[in-house]
Amino acid sequence: MKDERGLYYYPSMQTRDVRMYVRQGETGEVEFRMWHVQHQEVWDKHERITHDVVKTASRMYKNESRNPLALYDEDVAQRLLEDERKGFA
Repeated sequence: MKDERGLYYYPSMQTRDVRMYVRQGETGEVEFRMWHVQHQEVWDKHERITHDVVKTASRMYKNESRNPLALYDEDVAQRLLEDERKGFA
């Protein structure tokens, strides 16, 4: 999907309150940026991050009932970017 902020997907099947925006960075890596309808300060305070940064940060995450890597899906992001290049987005 795409809106004025860019390409995005819903990282959670339970809600559409959260969107994960993706783009191809200057170095070619996929970059992610989260938007949350009830916490728009997340968008304002956080820049885009690469999947490598997400993986590094997830190693410090202690809550084993939730996996932060599940929100940042590199395969979905790559597919969105590929579809946009082909003119499907």
